[in-house]
Amino acid sequence: MEDGVLCQWSVFRSLLAIVQWWGFNVTVIIMNKWIFQKLDFKFPLTVSCVHFICSSIGAYMVIKVLKLKPLIVVDTEDRWRRIFPMSFVFCINIVLGNVSLRYIPVSFMQTIKSFTPATTVVLQWLVWRKYFDWRIWASLVPIVGGILLTSITELSFNMLGFCAALFGCLATSTKTILAESLLHGYKFDSINTVYYMAPFATMILAVPAILLEGPGVLLWFQTHTSIIPALIIIFSSGVLAFCLNFSIFYVIHSTTAVTFNVAGNLKVAVAVMVSWLIFRNPIAGLNAVGCAITLLGCTFYGYVRHMLSQQPPGTPRTPRTPRNRMELLPLVNDKVDDKV
Repeated sequence: MEDGVLCQWSVFRSLLAIVQWWGFNVTVIIMNKWIFQKLDFKFPLTVSCVHFICSSIGAYMVIKVLKLKPLIVVDTEDRWRRIFPMSFVFCINIVLGNVSLRYIPVSFMQTIKSFTPATTVVLQWLVWRKYFDWRIWASLVPIVGGILLTSITELSFNMLGFCAALFGCLATSTKTILAESLLHGYKFDSINTVYYMAPFATMILAVPAILLEGPGVLLWFQTHTSIIPALIIIFSSGVLAFCLNFSIFYVIHSTTAVTFNVAGNLKVAVAVMVSWLIFRNPIAGLNAVGCAITLLGCTFYGYVRHMLSQQPPGTPRTPRTPRNRMELLPLVNDKVDDKV
């Protein structure tokens, strides 16, 4: 009886974790698009900077004030030698995501983001000389095919937004790969990651945001009719962006890797549907088919990775045993993603 109750509670906890993760993620995406499109606040660097500031304050509150998470202590040298390069890539990743939202629909942007597994594998193969099982490469085919079909049939295609989203995938892959190597020895969770990286990202982005977007922001303040409600929405998106990181920590510790992978792909489908209901951007039939193929490919990729990781000792795995020092870099953990 007790075992049954515990099992039911575990299932309920997992569902609750997934739903709140979906809620924060989709809300942040929709709010950012609303800021760019409806509020006419077309300043992705400034929006990213607001998110970093809110995340810095939120992580400090959770760790130092509320003490909901223990602080992982990092010495000063490692902060500059390891965390600062990570923060730079982290900053580029978020900025590119917001730039893409500025120019292309949420549905198209989310589909392109699903290209990240392919860019991760290719980067590890080209730069780190990793060798992968043929099943990994085969699982990338529907992802690439779906992205191509979606891009060709996108009715609201914009080259700048497309390139920003595509390079955002590269930045996400680079960030994840660097995290495995630069942060080796540190057991970072999503909150501690934000605690250390968000202040660096704010410092990196503040000057470019002021120089490139400062005059435009001042003009927006002078011409926009409803300043206070608009600022509430902008800063609320920053607060929710931090909450998204906290929700990632919760869902990772409440679900399995397979569940996380499937839920992540369903989350993209939910974001696409909600964005279409709100913004009514035109979606062609073949475009929707391409999106579906991409999401199914991502799910299959996650399944293959899981199956290969479950092989018993002595069974050939991917990647093969390293032949040189560079290949000692560990495999990417596909589980942690979507940080602010």
